[in-house]
Amino acid sequence: MFKRSFQSKDRAGKSVKPSKRSFRDHQKLKLQQTLDSPPVGSTLTSPIVTLVVGHEPRIFAAHENVLSLSPFFAAALKGQFYESSAKRVELPDEDPRIFSCILEYLYKGDYYPRLLFNKRHASFELEDAQDLQNLGGRGSVEPTICIASAGGALLKDTVIYCAAERYGLDELKRLALRKQGLQSGITVDVILRSARYAYDNTPDSDSKLRAHYLALIIRSRKTFKRSGTMQLEMEIGGSKLYASRLS
Repeated sequence: MFKRSFQSKDRAGKSVKPSKRSFRDHQKLKLQQTLDSPPVGSTLTSPIVTLVVGHEPRIFAAHENVLSLSPFFAAALKGQFYESSAKRVELPDEDPRIFSCILEYLYKGDYYPRLLFNKRHASFELEDAQDLQNLGGRGSVEPTICIASAGGALLKDTVIYCAAERYGLDELKRLALRKQGLQSGITVDVILRSARYAYDNTPDSDSKLRAHYLALIIRSRKTFKRSGTMQLEMEIGGSKLYASRLS
């Protein structure tokens, strides 16, 4: 008679609470399965593309198949150095910090901080949003990014949204907009600067982003009217697209 090889402590123990899961976790599982057993013609057998990003160039590398999920890169790579192993794309006007998020999305289906579904509250939230102890690196949630050409801090999700527009990544646009909707405590000057950036870098037909900013400004109209920043924006013409909404 064979004895059971496990002990009683293995049969009973403390229950483990299910962890919060990203709504993109299934895509990560598929990626891991590909890494474990890549079929012929899969991502891992795809040529590596070198990407030179920014005015002070930073080098990235990515699989051609992954980049080609973006219509922009699919067109850029089509026929380029077709028989060469040194494929290369230069993006001098792109911010490396934003492009890093783009690549993370293309590979993982999300970018940091991830969008997580909290089963207990039946709502979405941002990864590490309540982690007040971890104030540095990827453990902190910083909603803004400084863009010198825009004159200061912008909402990071807005900049990613505009990049997704350039690269033809509609699902990323929806994800960025959803994440931005979870941000709070954003200062007036950042909201106005981000709105102006959004209007300048998306087509007039993009009603979703514009509706998002109009709703945000309307909800904060009293704060905006008291703000000296608002007066400055009015003087330089940055608010004329939504001034009528504040009356």
